[in-house]
Amino acid sequence: MIKTSEKKSLVINSKNFCDKFNNFYNRGIPFIFLIDYNMKEFVIEKLEDVEPELILFDFPGANNVKHKWSSAKYTPLSFSPISYETYKLGFDYVKDNLIQGNSYLTNFTCKTEIFTNLSLNDIFLISKAKYRVKFLDKFVCFSPETFVKVDGDFIYTYPMKGTISADLPNAKDKLLNDEKEMAEHITIVDLLRNDLNMIAEDVTVTKFRYVSGIISRKNKLWQTSSEIRGRLRKSFKNSIGESLLSLLPAGSVTGAPKKETVKIIKNAEKYDRGFYTGIAGVFDGKILDSCVLIRFIENDNGKFFYKSGGGITVYSDCQREYKEMLDKIYVPTF
Repeated sequence: MIKTSEKKSLVINSKNFCDKFNNFYNRGIPFIFLIDYNMKEFVIEKLEDVEPELILFDFPGANNVKHKWSSAKYTPLSFSPISYETYKLGFDYVKDNLIQGNSYLTNFTCKTEIFTNLSLNDIFLISKAKYRVKFLDKFVCFSPETFVKVDGDFIYTYPMKGTISADLPNAKDKLLNDEKEMAEHITIVDLLRNDLNMIAEDVTVTKFRYVSGIISRKNKLWQTSSEIRGRLRKSFKNSIGESLLSLLPAGSVTGAPKKETVKIIKNAEKYDRGFYTGIAGVFDGKILDSCVLIRFIENDNGKFFYKSGGGITVYSDCQREYKEMLDKIYVPTF
């Protein structure tokens, strides 16, 4: 269980967060940070001060993992999902708003109770992902999705939208040629391109809809991503913390237009996302790398919940989206 004193000592407000972020970044001090979806809880710590018992992380080029494996025997997750009928209530609300033109794309997610013999620490150690983070005994995340990366004068973002089971015949071609998936991806690329324009110039889509795979003991998924690059404005370094917050919440886990879509999400989901679909990141002294907190398991008073979902457009089919939400309940393992 989370000790209240531990959480209070780590979580700060947005002003203190930005002050520390700007100070560490401009002085080249390595640090780690976490921001929840609602931008109410902010965590930032120097890498040299991070205690693995409180924050455990493994990012490209930086980690504090002392033990590389778990002695626990892995058994596949079992889970008790919400009923299709319950899912459809939220889906229909989202679809109605899409038809009315209040949104072009809405990321609709659900909370599913899961059952496992593993602790959050065990799950962290057996999982395989580009980004892994465990926060207190609150959540563990094994995310494949980069949010933004800052390297020198350039900022990059990598929206990930479009998923299909690799077990299907001609799965890659079906994914790339699917009109619904294409519309969803284009919408998010356009949204994030516009977001980057707030803090960067010469914003360009440098790679469009490339395919990558995720393997778990349950199945293999193909997914599509794009790369967008911009040249940071000169004023960026003076307010890097505030600039980062201006991009949140992440467009790939909300939709477009963002402000109105966030309202639709709140009414449709009827649960608190918490840190799920927030972001986490590491600055190594030169490069800032961050991820979207998806593929996420939360400890809620001793019960484990997996939060998952996907983008809904006017082309979406409810049964297909319900299945995709369930397909994303997995732990990618070695």
